[in-house]
Amino acid sequence: MSFITLVLDVVLWVLGIYLALNCAYLLFFAIAGHFRQPRLPEPTPSSQSNRPARSMCVLIPAYRENTVILESTRAALRHTYNGTHTVCVIADGLQPETVATLREMGAEVLEVHFERSTKGKALLFALQALPKNKFEVAMVLDVDNIMGRNCLNAVNQAFEAGYQVVQAHRTAKNTDSAFALLDACNEEINNHIYRKGHFAVGLSAALIGSGMAFEFGYLRQLLTDIGETVGEDKELDFRIARDQEKICYLDDVYVYDEKVENAQVFTQQRSRWLASQFEFLKKYASEGLEQLMEHDNFEFFNKVVQAFLVPRMLLIGVLGVLFIVSLVMSLVLPAGPSPLFWGGLLAVLGITLFVSLPGRLYNKQLLTAILRLPYALVCMVLALFRINRSKTAFLATPHRVQTLDASIEH
Repeated sequence: MSFITLVLDVVLWVLGIYLALNCAYLLFFAIAGHFRQPRLPEPTPSSQSNRPARSMCVLIPAYRENTVILESTRAALRHTYNGTHTVCVIADGLQPETVATLREMGAEVLEVHFERSTKGKALLFALQALPKNKFEVAMVLDVDNIMGRNCLNAVNQAFEAGYQVVQAHRTAKNTDSAFALLDACNEEINNHIYRKGHFAVGLSAALIGSGMAFEFGYLRQLLTDIGETVGEDKELDFRIARDQEKICYLDDVYVYDEKVENAQVFTQQRSRWLASQFEFLKKYASEGLEQLMEHDNFEFFNKVVQAFLVPRMLLIGVLGVLFIVSLVMSLVLPAGPSPLFWGGLLAVLGITLFVSLPGRLYNKQLLTAILRLPYALVCMVLALFRINRSKTAFLATPHRVQTLDASIEH
């Protein structure tokens, strides 16, 4: 019995230290997110000679979304920008009448046909098909995204300051259901920790998959041999970190995104995200230390550390279970950290999440969303068992038209 207790004690302490490091990492960047954000560098003298605003191509991959794409394209076309911008829809599986309507609206449409569709392949096709010297910046949107007022002008300003990659603040279009609000809260916590917090301490912001802009040729270079990964934004993150390019975060520049409204879509989306995390953990874990030790590349090492973190929803569940189990074990088989230890980690995680949440989301609906956490946790567990499916099938998130106030778009 003593040997079993010893082994259990060691296992639980190792697990406890690992989970404590998870909480410490999140807490550090949650606090950092409240630091003042870096100001964009002043343009160089050579760039101040009445240089026209950069020509931009707004790329919107659309996979079988015949209704939403019309609304988002219309909004992108009427977006106010001081320079020239072209809206290019990469049509994958769109109906002929939808393609015709998009062209009548003034959008450029590139039709693609893949045996297995991915956003990365669609974007690479467009970048190779479009004229190489026509555009200076590529702005990537999801099919349901709407750019907020002054978005492209702010992106241009960041490029004027010398950045080659820019991430805007993606935020929720809709919070009209408990799951949508929960998803919106999750996104804002990610924005605070992985973008705002990191950028505040001089690190790159993490890409989020849309609302991101790249120097046109650099994006084509980054997407070369992208393959059929389920997480092209994470792959880009690692490639940019390897190049030691800084990703700028524009916290006050919004791109509006539809949030999932039911458990089925939530589970499907999380399956894809978990598959992406495991894919890149396996692919880049060994390179992380090499980049740090041989190239002083802390950015790349940090990306690998992020891949080792337990997803927050699962982290809440794991700590909750361990807290309850430790209470029972303290009575029958004392081993590992005490209930106070697990309860303390759970409290630290709770504080981390609440300080990362913007004040505008503290409303009456938030309690309803919190009450859905246990159900969301069950969905995350189901997502774990569906990871293999997401590796072999393109699980696109379904969308519906969400109307925004016209003043927000301009």
